[in-house]
Amino acid sequence: MVLPTLVIRRGADDEIRRHSKEAYPNESCGALIGRGLVVTDAIPLANTADGDLRTRFRVRPVDYREIERRACEMNAELLGFYHSHPDGVARPSQYDLDHAWPTFAYVIVAVGGTEATALRAWRLREDRAAFDEQAIEVGLDDGLGRETVERR
Repeated sequence: MVLPTLVIRRGADDEIRRHSKEAYPNESCGALIGRGLVVTDAIPLANTADGDLRTRFRVRPVDYREIERRACEMNAELLGFYHSHPDGVARPSQYDLDHAWPTFAYVIVAVGGTEATALRAWRLREDRAAFDEQAIEVGLDDGLGRETVERR
């Protein structure tokens, strides 16, 4: 299945990578805020998973409600979530598959040591059987209030 491209503004991309490097060796997690297929903001959230934070993440219901409220205040919407895979690949795990919702984009960043390497986006199929990869473009501000796009 070919999915429409997800555009991530440069500042949001930078924040995802910064937060994921900072959380290492644990998984980071956060919310993707924007409109349509454009992520304008990445908002870090606390990883409240039970057990090993290096291989799991969890967003508390209270944090979910708060991020929905913030998105509304920003005249935007919650488009999905990001999280990192420390010393792993930017591909969904079985745990990710078991806990995802079909309506959201899931951005996964691979982090090795102090470097956030691959960053990929995924969408859960409606039947919840698997994820499909979604192409990403990173929007660059050209300093004149216009955006150009860098394909990844």
